[in-house]
Amino acid sequence: MTEPGGSGSGGGPAAGAVSESGARFDRLTPFQRHVNMSRIRSADTSLEKALRSQLFRFGFRFRKNDRRLKGSPDIVFPHYRAVIFVNGCFWHAHGWSPEGRPAAGERCEKFRLPRSNTPFWEAKFSRNKARDERDIAELLAGGWRVGIVWECSITGRGRAQKVRSVAERISLWLEEGFSEPLRSF
Repeated sequence: MTEPGGSGSGGGPAAGAVSESGARFDRLTPFQRHVNMSRIRSADTSLEKALRSQLFRFGFRFRKNDRRLKGSPDIVFPHYRAVIFVNGCFWHAHGWSPEGRPAAGERCEKFRLPRSNTPFWEAKFSRNKARDERDIAELLAGGWRVGIVWECSITGRGRAQKVRSVAERISLWLEEGFSEPLRSF
């Protein structure tokens, strides 16, 4: 695949360039960034597939990405009236708050606020967090239990064991009833 214009400049600053104020620009050209971003999936990610596979092995049956529910949850257990969101730490700003400090009790190694175009990203993450909170509140008000699985909890070394461990915790949460309507894994 070649870039439009052929020269690789992409019309912006050179990849890795530094501005007069010392701020660092994106290391990728705008075209390279576009290609990278276009390949990011919103559904059926490898993490979702691994978790669903483990839950299926445990005997759970579910729906995927049910658009009838607010937020289109990644996994829906109608029998248990419970949903699971598998959240990527970057897109859902895990451990970040608009005030610029980590959210209460949370710090995530997978999330880092981009240094280029920071105002855009801060606004985007604020909107994403507000949307997530609205969706969760609506599901809880509708009598659903909501589980959130963070990317950082099921990636890295020993991924298969981490996925199994989270699936076991989800299994216990589903079986225990409504004692904990909102839970992070």
